Amino acid sequence: MKIAFYDTHKYDRDSFDLVNQEYNFQIEYFDFKLTARSAMTAKGYDAVCIFVNDVLDKECIKILANCGVKLIVLRCSGFNNVDLDAAANHFVKVVRVPAYSPETIAEYTVGLLLAITRKIPQSYVRTKSGNFTLEGLCGRNLKGLTAGIVGTGKIGRQVAHILSGFGMNILVSDKFPDIYWSNHNNFEYVSSDYLFSNSDVISLHCPLNSETKYIINEKSISQMKKDVVIINTGRGGLIETKALVYALKNHLIGGAALDVYEEENRYFFSDWSESVIDDDTLIRLLTFPNVIITSHQAFLTNEALFQIAKTSLENISKIFKNEVCQNIVVL
Repeated sequence: MKIAFYDTHKYDRDSFDLVNQEYNFQIEYFDFKLTARSAMTAKGYDAVCIFVNDVLDKECIKILANCGVKLIVLRCSGFNNVDLDAAANHFVKVVRVPAYSPETIAEYTVGLLLAITRKIPQSYVRTKSGNFTLEGLCGRNLKGLTAGIVGTGKIGRQVAHILSGFGMNILVSDKFPDIYWSNHNNFEYVSSDYLFSNSDVISLHCPLNSETKYIINEKSISQMKKDVVIINTGRGGLIETKALVYALKNHLIGGAALDVYEEENRYFFSDWSESVIDDDTLIRLLTFPNVIITSHQAFLTNEALFQIAKTSLENISKIFKNEVCQNIVVL
C-alpha cells in the first residue's frame, strides 16, 4: 500500500510513523496542500490522506482518479472540503475519523471561553512587560449565565456537560435532537432563533454544509444579546466573517474566540510572522481586544493525534482488505 500524505507537519509524521509500525504501509509525506494544481503528485499512490485545508473539488478528484488513487482518507471528522458526488462518480472511496477525541476539542473550547471572559491574554501580555495593573481586566462569572450549544454531536455534548459543571444553564440546538440525552441531563432543545436570543455564550459544534454555512450572520447577530460571546472551534464557514467584524466594530456583541476562520486555508498552519498578511478581514479581526484567534489548534493533543493516526490507518487497512469500515463516507 502506497499512501501520499498532504499538508503534513512534524506532529503528523511522528504520530503516523508510530502507528504505522503495525501496518507497514509505504507512506510519503508532503508539506504542501492537495489541490487540483498539486494532484498529479499522487500518481502511483493507492490512497491520499488529507486534512481540513486540502481542497478536493471536482477537478482535483478527476485527476486523482486518473492517477490511480482509489481512496481518500480524511484525518479529521469534517468532509466539507471534498466533493463527495465527484468522488462517487469516479469510484473513489472516502473515509474519515468521526470521533478521535471529543474531549480534546471540548476542553479547548472551554479554555477559549475562560480566556476571553476573564481577559487572560491581555493580562499575560501586560505582566510580561512588567505592568501589573488591573484596570480594564474585569470579567464576569460563568455561573448563572446561559450557554447555547449549536450542534449536539460528541463534541457539543462534552461542551454542554463541562459548562453545566460551571453552573451554567444549557440550551441546545440540533437538526437531529437526542431527546433522551437532553432530558437525562436537564438540557433544553430549542430553536436556533431562541438560542441566539437567549444565550450569553454561543458555541458552534455543527458540521459545515449548505444548511449551516453562515449560520452566524447579520440576521442572527441582530437577535443576540449585546454582550454575547461567540466561540467557534468547528469550521470557519459557520460564521459570515464580514458580519462578525461589523458586529464587533459597532459593539453589537461582547466578543468572539475563534480557532477557525472562513479563509484560513492560506494562513493557518504556516508562519507569516515575517510576511505581509493581505487578508484585510483577518487583520481587522486581530486588532479587536475582545477577539481571540488561534490557528486551528483545538485538535492538537498527544491523545488526539494518536487516535487520528490509529483510526486513519485502520480505515485504510479495512478498505483494501474489503472488510466492513464504519467510517466510510463514500462507497
